[in-house]
Amino acid sequence: MGLHPLHAFLLAGAVPPFLGAMLSDIAYASSYQIQWSNFASWLIAGGLVFGACALLWAVVDLFRADRLERHPLAYALLLLATWVLGFINALVHARDAWASMPTGLILSVIVVLLAGAATWIGFARIRVGGAA
Repeated sequence: MGLHPLHAFLLAGAVPPFLGAMLSDIAYASSYQIQWSNFASWLIAGGLVFGACALLWAVVDLFRADRLERHPLAYALLLLATWVLGFINALVHARDAWASMPTGLILSVIVVLLAGAATWIGFARIRVGGAA
């Protein structure tokens, strides 16, 4: 049993905005150009939208999960942690750009790692060739 194609799209769509936000935070930390902080804020918002949709789908799948499925609870909890820390990161980035560092950068790194782990677990459920 694999991911529904729309679920896979939503799950994979959450990683690039969070990664872009982390890279924007790194660019802001090295250049102090305030626009990088604005980019990070918008990218975090985009990642939260994709993450919320993937989380909702994962929670629905959690209640419909088969006994043979690998880690539906770990997957849902990783998505939840990603979304909650991403939301806290959005609140940190809502402050003045100078005040959002280094907390915003640290949160961005953690969120990217969590989103990557959730995506890894989510796509690990896909079987090749129909093998069980």
